Amino acid sequence: MNRTGEFVVLADPDGTPIGTQDKATVHTTSTPLHLAFSTHVFDGDGRILVTRRALTKLTWPGVWTNSFCGHPGPGEATEDAVVRRAERELGLQLTGIELRLPDFRYRAVDASGVVENEICPVYTAVAASPVVPRDDEVMEWQWADPEQLTAAVAATPWAFSPWLTLQLPLLYPARFPG
Repeated sequence: MNRTGEFVVLADPDGTPIGTQDKATVHTTSTPLHLAFSTHVFDGDGRILVTRRALTKLTWPGVWTNSFCGHPGPGEATEDAVVRRAERELGLQLTGIELRLPDFRYRAVDASGVVENEICPVYTAVAASPVVPRDDEVMEWQWADPEQLTAAVAATPWAFSPWLTLQLPLLYPARFPG
């Protein structure tokens, strides 16, 4: 029985969908490879939206991260999932959605032992409405100068989500020392 009403798409190593699993049960100590996405939202002044994950999140609770992440549902285009999750997590409308890192993937283990194992293309977008986050998704948020954010991540990577620390050097290679 599906407890969340939301399924994630399981994938083989080349990204081909091979099935689905209830989102509420997919993230464990042996999480199967699945499809996801990550989004970095900017405002009209070029600042990037960073969010602090709610303490009720299964993985990396209370950790600062990119604007939002999610999973495309079965048969759902990833860009449509980006729009859906922006609205759901942040009450946010987007413009200028752009695929920036189509081949990004990662595997990371939370302190609790729960694994993230995702094929996770990275998008950027521009906020077209005010941020109105849901408490069960985001406990804090801030518009940050990209240079200050990259400096903070480079200096204290342990204070941020592992996917953010992996994505920023790829999005802003000139700001991270070789």
